[in-house]
Amino acid sequence: MNAVAETAADRRWLHGALATLEQEAARSADTHLLRVDLPAFPGIRFYFKDEASHPTGSLKHRLARSLFLYALCNGRLHEGQIVIDASSGSTAISEAWFARLLGLRFKAVMPDCTAPGKIRAIRALGAECVLVPSAMDASAMARELATARGLCYLDQFGLAERATDWRGNNNIAESILAQMAREPDPEPAWIVCGAGTGGTSATLGRYLRYRRLDSRVCVAEPTGGAFATGWRSGCRDAVALAPTRVEGIGRRRVEPGFLFDVVDDVVEVDDADSIAGAWALEELLGRRYGGSSGTNLVACLELAARLRAQGRTGSIVSLLGDRGERYAETLFDPDWLTARGICLAPSLARLRAQLGIVAP
Repeated sequence: MNAVAETAADRRWLHGALATLEQEAARSADTHLLRVDLPAFPGIRFYFKDEASHPTGSLKHRLARSLFLYALCNGRLHEGQIVIDASSGSTAISEAWFARLLGLRFKAVMPDCTAPGKIRAIRALGAECVLVPSAMDASAMARELATARGLCYLDQFGLAERATDWRGNNNIAESILAQMAREPDPEPAWIVCGAGTGGTSATLGRYLRYRRLDSRVCVAEPTGGAFATGWRSGCRDAVALAPTRVEGIGRRRVEPGFLFDVVDDVVEVDDADSIAGAWALEELLGRRYGGSSGTNLVACLELAARLRAQGRTGSIVSLLGDRGERYAETLFDPDWLTARGICLAPSLARLRAQLGIVAP
């Protein structure tokens, strides 16, 4: 459809869809920022932004809303059109939720190793899951289906860093700094996040520079992930050196939204430590969060150890990316871990000592 062919009815539908998204944003209160003080790190305060409390259960709620707005305002999404995207789960859950809100059908192209809980959640929202072998490029498949069938391809990996308004409009960086304003160290020493699409790290890095702040951005990455290899070498053709069991991060290739120049450090975390981190977060906070949250926790503790060694104090902020219940049959299932040769005991013991948790 082009601008000449657009009818008054088309424009009315567009206006209604935009109003619906605006109303939803107003109804969704900002996510909680949880403070934790650890005896092992005096003078260093930890903050965890609970993005799992969004209506769709992850920080991808923000991205999904932005992607729909971007598609609508660029004239790519129309009434009755089927929407499609590639996702390992959390983005697809959020996109399926927004599609249903707008009365649209949604297809998610996903690796067949995606956690069963995520697949059930997507289908429960009335969406279709197109499962492909994990070695297949799900993004290429989604693009091909969109082209062949006239679907609206949201393209989270290609558009994440540009669909989000990084200068404000309640993006995650602006939200964090507003919530930190009355804390003892309102300007964090570090903000830690993972890199799936790269949109979050791009938004954080840009916004901190825009606000002329000295806070640094650290990407917490599975060992050998493409962001880590690309960031260290400066090569956008870099690929992952090892696979990961942590869904949503540790991409196999450098995605378009990976902006290396706005990231100050990358901490690589092996899968056992990431998963143990997710288990430790449940003991620390009383709720389950996914594997990427565990990756973030481990990176936070490494950065805190550096500050302590330098005799510095301050605050470290990180993200709790999604609900851990989605991984009940994978990361939180001892039999699943054993079948994959993952032993958490050493990592969990070390994390408990750092966090001051008495083993149950």
